Amino acid sequence: MGVFGFFSKEKKESLDKGLEKSSQNLFSKLGKAIVGKSKVDDEVLDELEEILITSDVGVETTIKVIRRIEERVSKERYINTTELDKILREEIASLLEENNTNDLADFDLPESAGPYVIMVVGVNGVGKTTTIGKLAYQFKQKGKSVVLGAADTFRAAAVDQLILWGDRVEVPVISHGMNTDPASVAFDTVKKAVELKADVVIVDTAGRLHTKVNLMNELTKIKRVMQKFIPEAPHEVLLVLDGSTGQNAFIQAKEFTRATDITSLAITKLDGTAKGGVVIGISDQFKIPVKYIGVGEKMNDLQVFNRKEFVDSLFKK
Repeated sequence: MGVFGFFSKEKKESLDKGLEKSSQNLFSKLGKAIVGKSKVDDEVLDELEEILITSDVGVETTIKVIRRIEERVSKERYINTTELDKILREEIASLLEENNTNDLADFDLPESAGPYVIMVVGVNGVGKTTTIGKLAYQFKQKGKSVVLGAADTFRAAAVDQLILWGDRVEVPVISHGMNTDPASVAFDTVKKAVELKADVVIVDTAGRLHTKVNLMNELTKIKRVMQKFIPEAPHEVLLVLDGSTGQNAFIQAKEFTRATDITSLAITKLDGTAKGGVVIGISDQFKIPVKYIGVGEKMNDLQVFNRKEFVDSLFKK
């Protein structure tokens, strides 16, 4: 059982397995950095800085972590290298907490008047539609009724894929097909959800960063039409990022935060890479809470992000 009751043994094992490559990579480098050393000195800190940067934590976030450790070394005067693992865990968990990435209850939804509306954004190939399908499954497992909207109408595969997910999870999907007006799809999706008294609406949208102005206008229009039924909609704008792309995920996050107001993050494909540190850097640089992480192919491998369990798995020997 994890620190929090909702974090089951099964989920913890899935998280450990999903972050295994990142963890092994980190500890292999850390072990080499401290071999023959008895205390944390400037040379060890220089090595640690390089390790964190090459683990895709990012330069600015790495500098923050190193400064925190330097302060502790200065204050406590002598810190053994064997304590470095514990200190790293503490400082990174603390940093994630400061960046509004707090531990959430398992796929619970905030109270809302009418359906809770989530608008999902992200470039093609990051696992956006799959994340939506898995979210629908998880919400349904919690007893919630779900309606999906296929508003990524510029890519036939996205519409077809979402319909397949709807069939698989057994939730309704509102679709007008390819090359139709995304805002019209969003309008009909929210309308249907209100009629059905659904608990949650998830609307897929196109991610075409090369036409940023058009994307911004499109997302603004989608928001506006949804507000005809639910004035507060969307309650959440979820940006999906591919964790396996490392620093490229930072660039995508930067572009999307310029195009629209992002309120939460889902970071996918962490199981196929040694770049788990990207979660720490993105959370720190954008001050947007990481809400979900993808650590495998199975339905349950999309997990609610728990910073303490994440740090524990990332630094697991």
